[in-house]
Amino acid sequence: MRKLLAIFGNTFLTVLICVTFATAQAEDKIFSEAELDQMMAPIALYPDSLLSQILMACTYPADINDAIQWSKNNPNQKGDAAVNAVQDKSWDPSVMSLVAFPQVLAMMEKQPSWIQNVGDAFLANSEGVMDTVQKLRNKAKDDGNLKTTEQQKVTVEEQPSETIVIIEPADPQIVYVPVYNTTVVYGTWWWPHYRPWYYYPPGYRYGSAVMRGIGFGIGIGITHALWGGCHWGRGRGSVNINVNKYNNINVNRNKINSNNKNSNWKHNANNRRGTPYRDSKSREQFGNKRSGADKRQNYRGRDTQRDKARSTLDKRAISPSDGRKQLALCES
Repeated sequence: MRKLLAIFGNTFLTVLICVTFATAQAEDKIFSEAELDQMMAPIALYPDSLLSQILMACTYPADINDAIQWSKNNPNQKGDAAVNAVQDKSWDPSVMSLVAFPQVLAMMEKQPSWIQNVGDAFLANSEGVMDTVQKLRNKAKDDGNLKTTEQQKVTVEEQPSETIVIIEPADPQIVYVPVYNTTVVYGTWWWPHYRPWYYYPPGYRYGSAVMRGIGFGIGIGITHALWGGCHWGRGRGSVNINVNKYNNINVNRNKINSNNKNSNWKHNANNRRGTPYRDSKSREQFGNKRSGADKRQNYRGRDTQRDKARSTLDKRAISPSDGRKQLALCES
């Protein structure tokens, strides 16, 4: 009887550990392909410079909320002048740059959860996000809805293993935000349970261009406000910063001290303002970089479910080696 109880106890404990381990894995679930397609569809056809700025800014959702309110309170501000007007704010520079585009912030206001999801996806899997953008651009191109116009220049680069689609403003100093129906521009949507949303600016006339493909509103004059760029091809996933443009629009406290013309963007955890990170990898990478010991403690990326499992092992007087074997069973 004692032997049977011991066997039953160990079996129950193994099941308990597997359940807690599975729960921990679910908490750190990376966005699925369907979710990434749905998430990136509304902005995948934006010019590279604007797209990269949005990806960076979405990692600071609290700042974006403040920028949205500022833009609503200052409806006549746009372009470089708007960015200069918010230089006294504590926002991350990537967020400051978005006030140049009131239409973009108005779109974001309609989907607050989308903002953080995009930022979390970009931090956790930047290459996956960039791959998704290229997948969507190729679908729009193949369907005949993405092409060079008076507002934008579309360049297709054939590489050995893939086709890279680059979108740039036709005039580098005038940026048009595209308007399109995501359920039309990419062809028949392939995830029926993950249909993407789309946004038409208030007062925008739904012309035949949007019904068939892509339309454009009023161009925004830009000189230095957009300083980011997408890194395509091998090693994609990073965002390039044009140091000269960045330093010309940002005040001294935000300037980049570099002799290089370009620099890679790095997420600044101090500008996260307490917004939690979605996955353990991001918590471990960025959480312990926050200033202040108390803040670091809150974002160490500790897996509480694993800790509980190990605590249970200790209470049951099971050796660490046996415990590791049982954890290994859960992973297999």
